[in-house]
Amino acid sequence: MPEIILAVLPLREVVVFPHMLAHLDVGREKSVTAIEAALAAEKRILLLTQNDGDKDDPQSEDLYDVGTVAEIRQTLRLPGGAMRILVEGLYRGKVLRISTGNVYFSAGVVPAPDERAWPQEIEPLAHSVRGRFEELGRQSKKISAEQTGAVAATREPGRMADLIATHLNLKTEEKQRVLAALDVASRLERVAELIMREMEIIEVERRISLRVRRQMEKTQKDYYLREQIKSIQKELGERDERQSEAEEYRGKIKNARLSSQAEEQALKEVERLEKMPLASAEGTVSRTYIDWLLAAPWEKTTADRKDLARCARILDEDHYGLTKVKERIVEFLAVRRLAPASHGPIICLVGPPGAGKTSLARSIARALGREFVRVSLGGIRDEAEIRGHRRTYIGALPGRVIQGMRRAGVRNPVFLFDEIDKMQVDFRGDPAAALLEALDPEQNVAFTDHYLEVPFDLSQVIFITTANTADTIPAPLLDRMEIIRLSGYTENEKMEIAARHLAPKQLKEHGLSRRKITFSPEALLTVIREYTREAGVRSLERELAHILRKIAVKLLRRERFAPAIVMETVREILGPPPYRLDQAASAPEIGLAAGLAYTQVGGEILFIEATPLRGEGKLVLTGKLGEVMQESAQAGWTYVRARAASLGIEPDFYEHTDVHIHVPEGATPKDGPSAGVTMVTAMASALARRPVRQDLAMTGEITLRGKVLPIGGVKEKVLAARRAGIKTVLLPRKNEKDLEEIPAEIRQEMEFILVERVEEALTAALAPEAPEPGTPMLGDFASFSSPAAAPFEHGSVL
Repeated sequence: MPEIILAVLPLREVVVFPHMLAHLDVGREKSVTAIEAALAAEKRILLLTQNDGDKDDPQSEDLYDVGTVAEIRQTLRLPGGAMRILVEGLYRGKVLRISTGNVYFSAGVVPAPDERAWPQEIEPLAHSVRGRFEELGRQSKKISAEQTGAVAATREPGRMADLIATHLNLKTEEKQRVLAALDVASRLERVAELIMREMEIIEVERRISLRVRRQMEKTQKDYYLREQIKSIQKELGERDERQSEAEEYRGKIKNARLSSQAEEQALKEVERLEKMPLASAEGTVSRTYIDWLLAAPWEKTTADRKDLARCARILDEDHYGLTKVKERIVEFLAVRRLAPASHGPIICLVGPPGAGKTSLARSIARALGREFVRVSLGGIRDEAEIRGHRRTYIGALPGRVIQGMRRAGVRNPVFLFDEIDKMQVDFRGDPAAALLEALDPEQNVAFTDHYLEVPFDLSQVIFITTANTADTIPAPLLDRMEIIRLSGYTENEKMEIAARHLAPKQLKEHGLSRRKITFSPEALLTVIREYTREAGVRSLERELAHILRKIAVKLLRRERFAPAIVMETVREILGPPPYRLDQAASAPEIGLAAGLAYTQVGGEILFIEATPLRGEGKLVLTGKLGEVMQESAQAGWTYVRARAASLGIEPDFYEHTDVHIHVPEGATPKDGPSAGVTMVTAMASALARRPVRQDLAMTGEITLRGKVLPIGGVKEKVLAARRAGIKTVLLPRKNEKDLEEIPAEIRQEMEFILVERVEEALTAALAPEAPEPGTPMLGDFASFSSPAAAPFEHGSVL
């Protein structure tokens, strides 16, 4: 058929079929103009449905390409410029093109009316569709008898399919699919599918309704029977199982010495439980809740041991060294004895792994005679882990605080929050914020768990926390705690700890305590120096266990072995030493300076390499350095450029020279300002070709004016230098007071150079004259050999 041009009326969420009358309210300016244009012509207009009904100003691509050519029968002007029209669908139209040049849309349409004569197979299909619709009308209350009769009276198959589509509860997209089916057979098949879907939905609804009705009948029957049983038991003077359970709970509540609020809440829950069926799921929830209320230690306490001498003796028995830490703990216990009602600070033990933080907390509990509870916070992300879940959730439980109190069985235990610096934050809340209420003495007198929903008194609990570093603890939480720092152990302290504690413990655990097996001092020293490199003693204990496992195998195989473990035995069992005592360079080298770093596992030695290259005065930094450390390198670079002449360097060297600074290990993050003096020393050495002393390690922050500022972690850094075989340490002058924390035996065997300015540091670190021929330097690949840098496990703070 030839193409005709018609004005287009976009429809929202409406599909008009041929032979269908529809009232349409039109308010958009384009649509009103299209209607006026159609009225001025032959009163015919193309009705196209929008594929997105939410758009107020649709474009041509927002309209379906099959619509209905309709005739406007009536129009009515409404206030505000809107119109109400009555249209009658005439036939389908296939859109060839849409023009948007006018104020309204116009389209070139090819009419697609239904054929008057249809193939022979259409009639059986139409008969089947008509029968299915009649069956659907009998099953569904949404289809009236008049609608079923109208469909039965329609003889034309295509028109019947359209009529059925208007009577079904379909989405706009589904109606449009029926309208777009230009072939009558395809249209009938689509309508048949929709009818079958509606029938399946009705069947599912019928089954659900039947199931619900049966359940309601069963519930009513059960209720009626229970009421009869109650009446019979009442006449016989008997009690049912629910009443017995409720009375039992009431007796437990009466004897449990709960708080007034907890007792009131428990009795309310018992009343609810008494009214529930025995097999009710809600009954299980109520029983669990009542059991938790009864299990919490509301009043039970243990008496503290008040003998300070005994407390000090227990701490000395359990831990060697840590003198200042143990003194502070004894002071804390003394205040608790004089003022039992005082809350006191929350102790936070900060130190490297293996330094004895957890065992110190356990010793405090043993010294006081209190129960001990440990909760590990490492990796916790959910705030509900601390404060519990609401009872509305399936499987809800109290938080770890209340669970720990239940395990303790008393309201005044020593409660350890381990690894408090390793909590995480995500969409489930901040567990550190939930800890504020538990750790704040002003709030924990009425700590509220989400599960219990009643205040619980935590004021008599001694809370202790541990962390490897205080930097990652949130500031509000850190403000509520007193930091007690545990530094690494010296070599002599490790010897005593191994002899007094670790070796006897491992002999007992390996079943060798009665075999008269002993470790010689030389064997322990070998393990400490050559097979471990740590601030604590955890690796040391593992290596001792390794040795004893080998001894246990020999014993069971009846192989001969000496009961006295000596240095040769250690090396034979543990193999080649992974560490050597002397980590420092064997000779002075150009462009290589030894710095000192402080990590989460204690102090470490760090080598910084500098190499001059032909270039344009650029500073290249590698080694995964943090922003602060990069700024320290820039400050050192500026200092060297400003004082090049006094260092024996060409004043304009930067015009043709680049400097590359590298800090091994390259894959380990490093940051902090205290590497500044080491970096400036390495750069000055490389540019002036003056070797750096191989027996000296340094640390300190620098300024552009050449001042050396103080740093932290002095004790840990000095111990790291000593482990590496370095006897001389260069420190800022303002850190002189920190040398008092270093054990006397270490101070006596090491030399400390205290400086205030970079010039003093360079004078002490660099050789005074130019190097002799053959002196190794960075960039001389034939002669340079970098000493192995100490491993970093958690990143370095310099």
